[in-house]
Amino acid sequence: SGYAFEYLIETLNDSSRKKFFNVPRLGGTKYDVLPYSIRVLLEAAVRNCDGFLMKKEDVMNILDWKTKQNNVEVPFFPARVLLQDFTGIPAMVDFAAMREAVKILGGDPRKVHPARPTDLTVDHSLQIDFSKCAIQNAPNPGGGDLQKAGKLSPLRAQPKKLPCRGQTTCRGSCESGEPGRNSGRFSSQIENTPILCPFHLQPVPEPETVLKNQEVEFGRNRERLQFFKWSSRVFKNVAVIPPGTGMAHQVNLEYLSRVVFEEDDLLFPDSVVGTDSHITMVNGLGILGWGVGGIETEAVMLGLPVSLTLPEVVGCELIGSSNPFVTSIDVVLGITKHLRQVGVAGKFVEFFGSGVSQLSIVDRTTIANMCPEYGAILSFFPVDNVTLRHLEHTGFDKAKLKSMETYLKAVKLFRHDQDSSGEPAYSQVIQIHLNSIVASVSGPKRPQDRVAVTDMKRDFQACLNEKVGFKGFQIAAEKQKDNVSIHYEGSEYTLSHGSVVMAAVTSCTNNCNPSVMLAAGLLAKKAVDAGLQVKPYIRTSLSPGSGMVTHYLSSSGVLPYLSKLGFEIVGYGCSTCVGNTAPLSEAVLSAVKQGDLVTCGVLSGNKNFEGRLCDCVRANYLASPPLVVAYAIAGTVNIDFQTEPLGTDATGKSVYLQDIWPTREEVHQMEEERVILSMFKALKEKMEMGNKRWNSLEAPDSVLFPWDLKSTYIRCPSFFDKLTKEPGTLQPIENAHVLLFLGDAVTTDHISPAGSIARSSAAAKYLTNRGLTPREFNSYGARRGNDAVMTRGTFANIKLFNKFLGKPAPKTIHFPSGQTLDVFEAAELYQKEGVPLIILAGKKYGSGNSRDWAAKGPYLLGVKAVLAESYEKIHKDHLIGIGIAPLQFLPGENADSLGLSGRETFSLAFPEELSPGVTLTMKTSTGKVFSVIASFDNDVEVTLYKHGGLLNFVARKFS
Repeated sequence: SGYAFEYLIETLNDSSRKKFFNVPRLGGTKYDVLPYSIRVLLEAAVRNCDGFLMKKEDVMNILDWKTKQNNVEVPFFPARVLLQDFTGIPAMVDFAAMREAVKILGGDPRKVHPARPTDLTVDHSLQIDFSKCAIQNAPNPGGGDLQKAGKLSPLRAQPKKLPCRGQTTCRGSCESGEPGRNSGRFSSQIENTPILCPFHLQPVPEPETVLKNQEVEFGRNRERLQFFKWSSRVFKNVAVIPPGTGMAHQVNLEYLSRVVFEEDDLLFPDSVVGTDSHITMVNGLGILGWGVGGIETEAVMLGLPVSLTLPEVVGCELIGSSNPFVTSIDVVLGITKHLRQVGVAGKFVEFFGSGVSQLSIVDRTTIANMCPEYGAILSFFPVDNVTLRHLEHTGFDKAKLKSMETYLKAVKLFRHDQDSSGEPAYSQVIQIHLNSIVASVSGPKRPQDRVAVTDMKRDFQACLNEKVGFKGFQIAAEKQKDNVSIHYEGSEYTLSHGSVVMAAVTSCTNNCNPSVMLAAGLLAKKAVDAGLQVKPYIRTSLSPGSGMVTHYLSSSGVLPYLSKLGFEIVGYGCSTCVGNTAPLSEAVLSAVKQGDLVTCGVLSGNKNFEGRLCDCVRANYLASPPLVVAYAIAGTVNIDFQTEPLGTDATGKSVYLQDIWPTREEVHQMEEERVILSMFKALKEKMEMGNKRWNSLEAPDSVLFPWDLKSTYIRCPSFFDKLTKEPGTLQPIENAHVLLFLGDAVTTDHISPAGSIARSSAAAKYLTNRGLTPREFNSYGARRGNDAVMTRGTFANIKLFNKFLGKPAPKTIHFPSGQTLDVFEAAELYQKEGVPLIILAGKKYGSGNSRDWAAKGPYLLGVKAVLAESYEKIHKDHLIGIGIAPLQFLPGENADSLGLSGRETFSLAFPEELSPGVTLTMKTSTGKVFSVIASFDNDVEVTLYKHGGLLNFVARKFS
């Protein structure tokens, strides 16, 4: 491709002699004011300009971004696709089915491959195992992979009880919950955006993973895993990161990143789209990428572009340097909070300015990963020197890095620090002063009550005075100076209001990188070196939350210093529930009661309800891990770190917090040179050796997939059943009945629910007939590879309001017989009678999450057209992509104004030459005639519709 712009191809001016499109030559000064992220869009457009899917005017529109932003749609061909876990099943199933179809048409099925490299990470659904106890009491619901996830992998049975390490107050049994029992808040949103658990923003797994026994789990997933393994064997460019690499998801995403792609000696920028909700993270490495729905991802795999409105790009300038006591997390959360306030929803954000170099790659990827929090499509950090240094530590080949740098500089995609003259002309610029970000803690009762560390002493005093409430403890003025002496392990100590009695460093759950755990370790090292200690009656604990964090702490050499201060690893999982901290000593308990003291717990989790840690600890503060260590050493929260010392060294000299606080440079250096290096080395070894279970998993390597007819997870869908070699003429829709008469704002969740399968539903009847019990039903989300289940699940949402019934229910009326039936059963009857179907709807049909089955399901029910007042654009694209005609009432008209009851039958013919936006005539059995708009936006959509959808269009190309 790139036919129109072949004259821009040049040879790189270095030893590699690679070729590239020298896009800056196209635009001159116009190019120089483009934001970096738009330059990446432009390069992809130039390289893929074929005159049909990517026209020359699209390229020019991107080049004229300054005047065209927000006004034009442009196609984008990403360099690769990323599928996460089981969202990848429907796409791969369609490719497997397409091989069958191509063979039937007489083509060569071996030619059917995804058009772009496709990476599949199967790490999430399988690696996190939860215990009920951890879910009920966890300070971070789903804080990472329990019990060294890498080892606890799917084949080995879980012990019946997770050992609670002798702790006496563990509430709730520790057996892993039954599926669905504790899945209330986890299962509401499964499609492309799993609920994010706070650690690393990892998704909490679907309820299906919360199982009593891991062996059942692997049995349950076995056929899906075998199918993936078959896919990675037979399709040229499909790579699978198998379950059980034991690495955080972000590391896997980074492992797959190319930064600069190379195909047939041609260099171009890496870019990616996919169903993984963490995909925006790679923008921190200078790789353009964002999450899209299942059908869009599949379209890219089929060789089509993603379509997007040319976005506004907000330039975010970082200036100044950060304050003392501020951690990476404070900076990341400070920046994301600022972006949320400015309002960047639906826009690209791009970072520039002198402060960018102060952010490590881990900081950048975390800010980019949090895009969903502030609504931006993506947050782009162009490649700079920090990126190159980081890539070297992750094991990139030095020669490759050199040509990468030469290439990026040649096409002006490399960010230089001192280059203030040539900043792009952003849609708007927001400035963030890094020194405006202050270190703070939350408490004493609610996580939303933030207190600046410098204000802590004053604020705690105020809490003692205030009436009992969200912040107040109402301690009488004359009692505020009370203290009680205690005898503990042979020494005398004094407790007073504000004394710290509990300090827990739990793996940083506030959405961020483990560098803060390193900061805590470095602080501990400096404290020990200065001769500081933590008083022995303070209950201290360290729960890393995942093997990854332990890896961080041990490879950096700080663990022994943490344990010297009493922060010993207390294991994973159960113990992080903090509700199960070992109880305080009797001496402390009686002193607290005797003096009616407001003592404190300081922890780095993300929940701090009063009395949650222990009924006698009334003030609880959430703080960053290094501050937890600092308050433990100080022994009280009633301290001003700037003016009061933490303690004294061996010579009696005062030691202040600023004396032992590690600098950001120290933390970043240790992170890059020790930790990242060893992490990527470990992952590389794992990937090269492969995982024993994955290697021993038997999978076919036949050209066509041997479908198991008994399978309830994966079956060959019927999209290609009537496929012919050439598309026929467009068939009219004759005497169609209305399957459903719907109102406004029908969401994709109404159309294709993703949650649990109700026992009375059509899908449940199907599964029961195949010998499954309700406990084994699993969710619609988990059964996306089975069209029989998904078709039965279409419109099976109990909140569906069908005007025929006048009340919410997943039912409709089959008019020829007058029966009220499940939507699927009615559709099945119509299909037996050979009656085509349409859907009547109001405004914003198909809003909500992008969901592939919201189009595939109605298609398999026999729906030929939807007639609505307006559509959510993404869903309308999906309807066309599957072969359903999106029809629109004329402006100002709707079913009511036209007097339609929905009980009539409808007929409509298509003209020979169908063109975008053409007006068609609809006739009803009652004699009404009215006009509707064929809501196609461009020629590509018309072509796809004539072929009966995207899958047919591509299958015909292969045959």
